[in-house]
Amino acid sequence: MTDTLPAVTFNRVMLKISGEALMGDQGFGLHPPTVQRIAREVKSVHDLGVEICMVIGGGNIFRGLQGSAQGMERTTADYMGMLATVMNALAMQSALEELDIHTRVISAITMNEVAEPYIRRRAVRHLEKKRVCIFAAGTGNPYFTTDTAATLRANEMACEAIFKGTKVDGVYDKDPAKFDDAKRYDTVSYDDVLQKRLGVMDASAIALARDNNLPIIVFSLDEPGGFRGILAGEGTYTRVQG
Repeated sequence: MTDTLPAVTFNRVMLKISGEALMGDQGFGLHPPTVQRIAREVKSVHDLGVEICMVIGGGNIFRGLQGSAQGMERTTADYMGMLATVMNALAMQSALEELDIHTRVISAITMNEVAEPYIRRRAVRHLEKKRVCIFAAGTGNPYFTTDTAATLRANEMACEAIFKGTKVDGVYDKDPAKFDDAKRYDTVSYDDVLQKRLGVMDASAIALARDNNLPIIVFSLDEPGGFRGILAGEGTYTRVQG
């Protein structure tokens, strides 16, 4: 008797995670066991036949806004942050390929020795061939966050949803780490996220998702099997929608 795979709710998705998610319990940099754990989560979804693209932030290595706040010229600081996202993407590619998942790192800044340049049709073809695509270097422009890059690429790739992996199992009306009476939303509108400043993603990313009616699923990346469970119609999460 063979195990049947669960029916999935989405066929192509964008997974957005922060650079800090790769730090583990460290205060800086990459924690290889954490990178490998997240890679196993991605593999569990890939095994369902879901086409996956990813955007990973760079805050575990360098954050452009912090550099700017310390006196560095903003454009230069943002480009340094983009390079940090390429380092994280290469680490995730290595972890996924150890699990026999064919992976492509696609950079918005040309660096042919380590990553492919971003060409939309080629990236779509990779997804159709069931390769995981990791989009690095943000949009290639300063002043735009990796949240905006993830929403932009998700729209370009015709993804059916953005999965935003965080440390909590959804969107709350206030910080659940500080307030015991924090309430989790099952669903919340794009406009409420903006008006109440719920901190799901930055305003330009939320507005871009709203304008293209792209749902955002906020879930806990620390919950083992959470990513796969939600795609199979289970688990705890918040859906941001129109």
